[in-house]
Amino acid sequence: MSSSTTDGRIGVGIIGLSAKGGWAARAHVPALRAVEGFELRALSATSAESAAAAAAYYDVPLAFGTTDELVHRDEVDLVVVTVKVPHHYELVATALSAGKMVLCEWPLGNGLSEAEDLAGLARSHGIRAVAGLQARAAPAIRYLHDLVADGYIGDVLSTSVIASGEGWGSEVPASHGRYLLDAANGATMLTIQGGHVLDGVAWVLGELAEVDAVVTTRRNTVRDVESGVDLPMTAPDQVAIAGWLVGGAVAAIHFRGGHNRGVNFLWEINGTDGDLAVSGTSGLLQSTPMEIRGARGGDDKLGLLKVPSSYHRVEALAGQQDAMSYTVAHFYAQLFDDISTGASTLPDFDHAVRRHRTIETIDRAAVTGHRQTIARREV
Repeated sequence: MSSSTTDGRIGVGIIGLSAKGGWAARAHVPALRAVEGFELRALSATSAESAAAAAAYYDVPLAFGTTDELVHRDEVDLVVVTVKVPHHYELVATALSAGKMVLCEWPLGNGLSEAEDLAGLARSHGIRAVAGLQARAAPAIRYLHDLVADGYIGDVLSTSVIASGEGWGSEVPASHGRYLLDAANGATMLTIQGGHVLDGVAWVLGELAEVDAVVTTRRNTVRDVESGVDLPMTAPDQVAIAGWLVGGAVAAIHFRGGHNRGVNFLWEINGTDGDLAVSGTSGLLQSTPMEIRGARGGDDKLGLLKVPSSYHRVEALAGQQDAMSYTVAHFYAQLFDDISTGASTLPDFDHAVRRHRTIETIDRAAVTGHRQTIARREV
């Protein structure tokens, strides 16, 4: 394991940490401080002044007004990119070219082509680079994966998902969310939330093999809460996917914009010997606490399946499952293990390309109105 300190800690530099808050502040900073083995040593922002303000607020030793300064510091081993999607490509490429390990929030790039380029750059430099598809590290989803793999429900027959995409509802609550409305920015309900959920489904049940899809925008304008002005929205707020998984199971997945008064997340898995249901108060599989219920054999109804304590491995955040940092901390704990042992259990950039390709194929199915093949389906 490479680190610039003698105690084996991995020095982290965050691109996009602001004193005003945001995802990096709510999720990454407390997660890094809860996981042994990492040390937050540096940050960069859009200006030296804003970087200095953030460094003072979060007690980070080094602050820079440019990415180039951050990535060339010996104190930084791992660069974490937490900015808006249109800026991912340039910043990740700069970090990789400087020989730094990278953790880039999902989506990796603004579309498949950017993701492919970044994955190629990581391979050419031989650098560990991971995409922030954090659902795979969530204790509940890891437990669900093991339940299915261990045959709790027998052979999988079908699966269905309903998930609300709260960032694409009738209102934009804050100015930082306005860029989500423009599909050209690559930060839509399908690319962001869809990517996280589809990756969780793929990890637990296997990849999508064939898909039909509807991808559309039903709300063409949404209200900006801060200004009171109606803003145009071109990003989709309804995504319906139907198809098969590689193992032959039938899949039906519906993403819908806004917070629903009824169900906001429900994932059911039906098998030859039983059933599983995952529920949550939000469609954000990667960051919202989820409950698992199951039944098999002679069970009359679903019963709560408590996630065993062994799956909760970040003691500093015990009892804080509803915190944004909880799953991110488990992702970091798994990343530390990977770096320490040389393993690759988390989604790397090549995996991110696979997920981007899934999303592009869903879009193509919607545009053409014809079923699209992603992978070979078992018959």
